[in-house]
Amino acid sequence: MPAPGASRLDRRPCAGFSLTESLVIVGLCALAAAIAVPAFQSATNSMRLASITNAFVGHLHLTRAEAIKRNSRVVMCKSSSRAACAASGGWEQGWIVFHDANNNGALDAGEAVLDGYATLPAGFRLSGNGPVAAYLSYTGMGWTRSASGAFQAGTLTLCREGDPSLQGREIVINILGRPRIRKTTLPAC
Repeated sequence: MPAPGASRLDRRPCAGFSLTESLVIVGLCALAAAIAVPAFQSATNSMRLASITNAFVGHLHLTRAEAIKRNSRVVMCKSSSRAACAASGGWEQGWIVFHDANNNGALDAGEAVLDGYATLPAGFRLSGNGPVAAYLSYTGMGWTRSASGAFQAGTLTLCREGDPSLQGREIVINILGRPRIRKTTLPAC
């Protein structure tokens, strides 16, 4: 029922949005998407870096625990085949954990492979500096030692190629073999 004093001319049908109003709304939505998509990609990349880092550190803890449990050397080395340690390439090709019964730092016939990790997703790089470039070896005391008996401490760096934020993670292995994770911004991947 019309309000008192209202004429029939004041009751117009509801009109939709004008073209100008629609264009403004579409423009604001596009602007919000342009801001949100890079932030979402950055968050996704950060979660993937954290996931891979945690998997690697989890395998380090497994290697150390198995060495202590067996009171014998256990090694984690880069491997793409799960049948042998890789002589070249980075850790992104995957890795294995095995009981090194003869203490030579290499997987030989009869030595048990305890666990492993498949190839990292495309674009991710995981590399170690000199002492941890090829393998990590824990003794029965839970300390890292190379096959020659020298201390084995170093840093492994995880990053994603083409990531404009240059986010990365460093896994720092101290002289006792304990790993710690550090977020970092890298000059390049």
